[in-house]
Amino acid sequence: SQKEFIDPLSMPVTRLVNTAIDGVSIDLQAVKEDIIRFVGSDLLCYRADTPTELVVLQNKHWDPLLDWAHMALNTRLTVQQGIVHVVQPVESIAAFSSHIGMIDDPLKLAAVHSMTALTGSAVIAMAVLKKQISAENAWLSAHVDENWQVSQWGEDQEAQALRAAKIIEFEAAVNLLDALR
Repeated sequence: SQKEFIDPLSMPVTRLVNTAIDGVSIDLQAVKEDIIRFVGSDLLCYRADTPTELVVLQNKHWDPLLDWAHMALNTRLTVQQGIVHVVQPVESIAAFSSHIGMIDDPLKLAAVHSMTALTGSAVIAMAVLKKQISAENAWLSAHVDENWQVSQWGEDQEAQALRAAKIIEFEAAVNLLDALR
């Protein structure tokens, strides 16, 4: 689809592959550690206490992912209401780390890192990698709060444009994972 000029912004998978080749492959461990840091403050662990509708949505989307992480990854994360940082159990971080440590393909690692950063959740990214959740449901789960806000007050055009750009990046990461399978 490139014409007279090459537009890297219109080629998200190519950008991600270049990142994997030029950056991730040079220091896999640094990228793994960055993903692991997300587990310490994973989106799924910080819940609203009101309104009831939002609490129900968070529980519906996030509890099954945390249950899966506990069963499949031996990672039991502490959940709390509010945004005050909660220290996650060392054993859970170590268990999650061992699963991230097994990713030795720079392309897969770049995709998981991208999904983690875009969703705010290493658990969601790992669930996509392990085919526990579809890309569509992963994106919906990562945006429960935002979707609820939009349903209450409408969507800001600037936020809508930013979200559209982020979903393109997220889909690129998922497409790269799918191509590697």
